[in-house]
Amino acid sequence: LPKRKRAKMNMRTMAEIVVCDISKKFGQQVVLDHISMKLSSPHIYGLVGRNGSGKTMLMRHLCGFVRPDSGKILIDGKVLNKEIEKPEKLGIIIENPGFLPEYSGYYNLHLFALIQNKIKKEEIRNAMHIVGLDPGSKKHVGKYSLGMRQRLGIAQAIMEDPDILLLDEPLNGLDNEGVEEIRKVLLSLKEKGKLIILASHSKEDIQILCDTVFRMDHGKIIATETN
Repeated sequence: LPKRKRAKMNMRTMAEIVVCDISKKFGQQVVLDHISMKLSSPHIYGLVGRNGSGKTMLMRHLCGFVRPDSGKILIDGKVLNKEIEKPEKLGIIIENPGFLPEYSGYYNLHLFALIQNKIKKEEIRNAMHIVGLDPGSKKHVGKYSLGMRQRLGIAQAIMEDPDILLLDEPLNGLDNEGVEEIRKVLLSLKEKGKLIILASHSKEDIQILCDTVFRMDHGKIIATETN
């Protein structure tokens, strides 16, 4: 392709999130306190902080599950919860993925895929292969190890080829080999132009994966660091 045409294609596929001074309270408890940030692809951003620092609540706001009391979030220039209900091409892992234990991993992903009806069997199988799972296995998810469930959650997040990934502790429960495999997957996704927001308690994961790190405490961003 000519350079000018390639540049236009890159502009169209670039994802951007702009968080404009959002705050949130539940009763008297402030859970997010005047958060502002600008996130763009291809980039991996890290959210770090103690439990209760606001990482997961911020992610819930970014995917439209919770609305801020004040401020706004723009996804590719559109106001979330106003112009759009949720980001159009979004993959998420927030807390434990909810799978049906009596079905296989592939069939669980098939059921999730029917909601949007955007992808076919090939894309589901490919996502499972990427994370190291066998799509032909009949093993029920109820008999999966924690690490296998985590791999399946990542497969669910990536199978529809989203522009934005929100991943809360995506490497939790994986053994050392699994951690290395999924790190490579995430870095590969960044190279393909994805915008990834990653919350983790692992200093090593944050250091290896993240380009920019936001440190949170009591609902505030207290520091921004570049790796």
